[in-house]
Amino acid sequence: MQKNRLEAFSDGVIAIIITIMVLELRPPEGISLGALKSGSLPAIFSSYLLSFVYVGIYWNNHHHMLHATKKVSGSVLWANLHLLFWLSLFPFTTAWMGKTWQWQMHPPSVPAAVYGFVLLMAAIAYYILQGAIIRNEGRHAMLAAAIGSDWKGKLSPALYLSSIPLAFVNPWISNGIFVVVALIWFVPDTRIERVVEREPN
Repeated sequence: MQKNRLEAFSDGVIAIIITIMVLELRPPEGISLGALKSGSLPAIFSSYLLSFVYVGIYWNNHHHMLHATKKVSGSVLWANLHLLFWLSLFPFTTAWMGKTWQWQMHPPSVPAAVYGFVLLMAAIAYYILQGAIIRNEGRHAMLAAAIGSDWKGKLSPALYLSSIPLAFVNPWISNGIFVVVALIWFVPDTRIERVVEREPN
């Protein structure tokens, strides 16, 4: 099967996820700049910004992964839906954490733990999709050659997993882990691009 419909459907779902997340940014009641700092708006915007970066990272890597994919199978389609399911929960966890993540010394632990759990499951789903593509195309596929040892893909789930219990120690530690992982992935990863460029047409 060709991958065009998979790419188009995935892009559409990710665009909807971003749209839903931004709808939580309600305008303040006042008309001054100070109104932007009032209530829970700073916390909601911060959680939105973090999740927007995460969705952008997934979209970017998903694009590159499919660029290195020649064909898809039924298992790849289901693995992709599995990833989109966990990504579709980002608006819910983002809104919950934003509304409770006030600028206070001890923000609630449960929303941060749930946010970490969803990030963990999305990372696992991405790994499953990656594996499904490699199994479908063989160990000598472009994607298999590109990812190599994939230290980022192995480190991220471990950090997400640690963030869940740490949220009950101090949610700020978990939030720090979320930011660190986002920064790790924010650095452009050119492994797939290099392999694709070397591949003969």
